[in-house]
Amino acid sequence: MANSHRSGLIKRSSDGARVVIGTIMGVIFGFFIGMSFPSVSLNKINLPSSLISSLDVAITDIHGSSISRSFEDNGPSNVPRIYVPTNPRGAELLPPGIIVSESDFYLRRLWGEPSEDLKKKPKYLMTFTVGLDQKNNIDAAAKKLSEDFQIMLFHYDDRVTEWDEFEWSKDAIHVSVRKQTKWWYAKRFLHPDIVAAYEYIFIWDEDLGVENFNGDKYIELVKKHGLEISQPGLEPNNGLTWEMTKRRGEQEVHKDAVERPGWCDNPRQPPCAAFVEIMAPVFSRKAWRCVWHMIQNDLVHGWGLDFALRRCVEPAYEKIGVVDSQWIVHQTIPSLGNQASHHQYLLLFKQKISHSTGNSEDGKAPWEGVRARCRNEWTEFQSRLNKADEEYFAHVGKG
Repeated sequence: MANSHRSGLIKRSSDGARVVIGTIMGVIFGFFIGMSFPSVSLNKINLPSSLISSLDVAITDIHGSSISRSFEDNGPSNVPRIYVPTNPRGAELLPPGIIVSESDFYLRRLWGEPSEDLKKKPKYLMTFTVGLDQKNNIDAAAKKLSEDFQIMLFHYDDRVTEWDEFEWSKDAIHVSVRKQTKWWYAKRFLHPDIVAAYEYIFIWDEDLGVENFNGDKYIELVKKHGLEISQPGLEPNNGLTWEMTKRRGEQEVHKDAVERPGWCDNPRQPPCAAFVEIMAPVFSRKAWRCVWHMIQNDLVHGWGLDFALRRCVEPAYEKIGVVDSQWIVHQTIPSLGNQASHHQYLLLFKQKISHSTGNSEDGKAPWEGVRARCRNEWTEFQSRLNKADEEYFAHVGKG
């Protein structure tokens, strides 16, 4: 009995050993199988292409997540290892190589290779703030521009589809917000990082005659004379306000003028020099980056801005000028002013933006309320600019 009991124990022990050894061998075999699995190409397996794409994305996400966690786990004091303070604000946690801080208005396809989307990249941006009533003016201007120009229309009357009759309009950028001014649009849609692809930015009114204007020739003269801020000369007999912007027939460009007595304390400052009007300004990429920051969010008419443009280029009396040989006619059509509704007109006066214009019950036309706000904005802008100067120089003086 003892021997049979002993032999039973030995048999059970050997059986257990075989189980353990089999388990270990199975683990080892499984390990090597697992190590070899990633080398198997999914393309050799007959799977739908959409599933393979989904697997690729999923695998990428898994790997990306593990890398991100390793950065956080290994970084000092739980700070991610990627931290680049020289990156654009808000993008400090990104590797610089993935950052695209600037953009453009180039139209892209929905198919094909991105690198093959564009046959030509426009170099200049021409913007107009428009209503449909002036479509013929804008059509005439568009026909004066080559393929180097990207056209962008800001529609203040909310009528966009009607422009489809023009072939060039189908490639234009259209932005529609009712009853807003071009400086309202410019502040919100022409950020310097968005228009960085364009060498020059035109911000024009809609009531401009362009029979004697050519876009490419204008750019040629601007570059030749080193103008960072400019405008075409104005026909002397139509809508002229300042001597500086009057066209001179015998010149390509002029940079100064003689105004009425007492108007210019310094002949190198506005309105006798370093000055263009806000109806048809043209900015270099560099100058626009400065000017955009000076535009106030709530002062939408831009009055007073033309006297301050000189702060954005240096020396201003050399880099701001009027192109005489490419000139325009200011038709002085108050179409935007007429867009003010009676409700807006009442609101303007209730806010008392001008003490000299009377009450809303006086029966004045809507454009008069708009003009009153324009004057008020000029005063307000100058006040803010003076205050900013005083605060800056006081701070510098304390330093």
